[in-house]
Amino acid sequence: MRKLTTFGACILGAGALAACTTTDPYTGQVVRNNTGTGALAGALGGAALGYLTNTNRSEQGRKNALIGAGIGALAGAGVGNYMDRQQAELRRELAGSGVEVQRQGDNIVLQMPSDVTFGFDRSDIQPQFYGALDDVARSLNNYPQTLVDVVGHADSTGRADYNQTLSERRALSVADYLTGRGGVLRDRLYVEGRGSSQPIADNSTDAGRAKNRRVEIVLRPYTG
Repeated sequence: MRKLTTFGACILGAGALAACTTTDPYTGQVVRNNTGTGALAGALGGAALGYLTNTNRSEQGRKNALIGAGIGALAGAGVGNYMDRQQAELRRELAGSGVEVQRQGDNIVLQMPSDVTFGFDRSDIQPQFYGALDDVARSLNNYPQTLVDVVGHADSTGRADYNQTLSERRALSVADYLTGRGGVLRDRLYVEGRGSSQPIADNSTDAGRAKNRRVEIVLRPYTG
């Protein structure tokens, strides 16, 4: 999986630009974030991007929170078997939903294209997609030893800063649903937007742009 370029866990005031820092969950490097506008402030009870609890501002902090919640780490050969079982459950539950379930090593990636999750240029989840997200949340609760990264993406149409903000808002909407209605433990989640920086298809075609407008949920085994 490609390295996450992180965005800050900070609180955004309406109409204000906020600068903050967060820790890259893969490198441990502290990086600066200049995020979008107050449109993000309503999601997640006012929490912005990054790790979703006030006490959890790093990858190690997330793991410490899981330890505190009594969730043990996976080890050895059990890692692959655990992820195999979760992948099989997700494929079964999400069949026909439009969500692609992909395997990347020990990680599981759920690709959620915008044509099934969001309306054009919108970040509120379409009601017909609630069932699929309910299935995802149920699987996450059944398999608590996975870390959850929710990553928003946009196509290259329009201004880069607008696409960045839209990708963040969409990722936040999915995370909000999973932790709210879905009851997934907030400490497990990391949220970010990548704008149009990581296309998976050709942005010069309608079909390609539709694929690039997506939210990914990356499930990683918690190995301590």
